[in-house]
Amino acid sequence: MTTIQARATHQPAARFRVSFVRQLRSEWIKLASLRSTWWSIAIVAVLTVGIALLMALAIGDSGMPGVQMIVSPIQFTMLLAGILGAISVTGEYSTGMIRSTLSATPTRGLVLAAKAAVLALFLFATSLVIFGIAAAVVSPILESKSAAIDWSDVSGSIQPILVASLAMAVFALIGVAFGFLLRSGAGAIAATVGLLFVLPIVLSMFGMAGPSWDWIRALGDYLPASAAQNAIVPQSDWGLEEPIAFLTLGGWVAAGMLAAWAVLRGRDA
Repeated sequence: MTTIQARATHQPAARFRVSFVRQLRSEWIKLASLRSTWWSIAIVAVLTVGIALLMALAIGDSGMPGVQMIVSPIQFTMLLAGILGAISVTGEYSTGMIRSTLSATPTRGLVLAAKAAVLALFLFATSLVIFGIAAAVVSPILESKSAAIDWSDVSGSIQPILVASLAMAVFALIGVAFGFLLRSGAGAIAATVGLLFVLPIVLSMFGMAGPSWDWIRALGDYLPASAAQNAIVPQSDWGLEEPIAFLTLGGWVAAGMLAAWAVLRGRDA
């Protein structure tokens, strides 16, 4: 009797694991089969390596940390990560494939979790490879200018690259959240670009309006792009402290996923 009860208890968990693994495989096939996925990654690679190379050639002897040249292109590539996240969702809505997805996996939270996990892991892994290529290209130039990266200093070399790769995954998840919330490709892309790129510029303008508006400018420090910069290359005289920056990024992901889950389970496909 005890064995039967234990088996019955574990069956739902086993079914959940099987369903989740199946959904992960499905989401990976959908993501990998899109041309836009690989075009986006190719553009991210070209921008990252190209900008890092130009910075190393132009200002390699300026005293700027070499690793900062490698991760600085994220200010531009974050938009591609967010857009890729958005179209990975809205593409299913535009083709009607989302109905098949939700019919095959009625537990809608499972669909959201699988899509978010696949996209986040994909962006993290590909970004890590791309940053590694950029480092390999830039390092000889920096060495020739006596500005070599000290790879034995993990916090000043490897850690920023790891955190920058993690930030790319965060930006993709923000795009996923907007995709489920808005269901429109144009709307989700506009919202993603607005949050990651336009809004920081708008809030920074309040710094020129006088001290009475500093609180609005300070809100910009809690936007994803600004928080990512403080997490990647911590600075004591600007923006958020490193732990707060990581908490801020986590908060954006959590809020986006919760909002997407609420909308996904509450609306028909």
